[in-house]
Amino acid sequence: MVRGCLGIVAAASLTACTPVDAGASDDAAAVANSDLAGQILFVANKRGNSLSKIDLGSGEEVKRVDSCANPHELATSPDGKYVALVCYSGTRLDLFRTDDLEPVKSIELGPNARPHGIHWHANGDLYATAEGRRSLFWIRNPLGDAAETFEYSTGKDGSHMIAVAPNGNHAWTTDLGSKTVTLVDLKTRRAPRSVTVGVEPEGIDLSPDGKALWVSARGSNKAFELDPMTLEVRNEVDTGRFPLRLAIRPQGDVAVTSDLADGALSVIDTQTAQIVRTIAVSSAEEAEARVQVTLLWSDDGTRIYAAETGSDTVAEVDYANGKVLRRFKVGEGGDGLAIVN
Repeated sequence: MVRGCLGIVAAASLTACTPVDAGASDDAAAVANSDLAGQILFVANKRGNSLSKIDLGSGEEVKRVDSCANPHELATSPDGKYVALVCYSGTRLDLFRTDDLEPVKSIELGPNARPHGIHWHANGDLYATAEGRRSLFWIRNPLGDAAETFEYSTGKDGSHMIAVAPNGNHAWTTDLGSKTVTLVDLKTRRAPRSVTVGVEPEGIDLSPDGKALWVSARGSNKAFELDPMTLEVRNEVDTGRFPLRLAIRPQGDVAVTSDLADGALSVIDTQTAQIVRTIAVSSAEEAEARVQVTLLWSDDGTRIYAAETGSDTVAEVDYANGKVLRRFKVGEGGDGLAIVN
């Protein structure tokens, strides 16, 4: 399956502390970073085959370690002590300690797995998609000596990103190649259900109350609200160009799409299903070089972090005023993001 915006370069990298990018906003020094003290941003560097640790208080990259080949997404444990990477060019998940980035263990998913999406649930279990096996995995007790692995077939091409219900009973994937969204019943193992949603659906997120599933279809330049259980499309919203990712604010009031071709964010009111504003993270001229991909909200919903995989940076955006506060320099091809407090 062709992914025009995603490349693989096999090059590992290990560097010392790196300051905030010199091109950041002039008022970056005035940002009240005291409330970010102790918060750490983790970045999966897919072209650099590495994992970065950014101190959000200082804006410095405090550590970078080698990882498996082509790590795309990552997730942190509920207690914040561990981070898990998916090895997109391989067959496993790799777990590290968050304090020193020392490797803890690897979890094999089988031949041709090519895992991509990952979610570390509040129940302590890991969930991941495996594109090469057209399936998703539930890993129970991933840190224990006897982790249990369960595989569920989606039967679809390119099962890419994943969302999991708050109670852990269901999971949803976006299937790029098949142009579908798939619902998997994790407990009863009933046959999965899939519906066509636009062209190349990729971004996915579940509302905090579990009552709405939002999907962005990058080939359609649209976002869709679905009923999570019936998969009926409730609303359809025109977004910016190539909405690669979608992330719902922790408060649940808005969703944002990462419009790669525009270098912008489309802000959708989740109640009215209307675009209420657009936030320019980079100019249209810069968008092709920066290649804006993954989005992550801060826990309090005041900041948005946007991975710019082409320029090896992560932009920190003030949601209220739409300004880019800082840009952090990370490893080559920074993509997956997670924050630990």
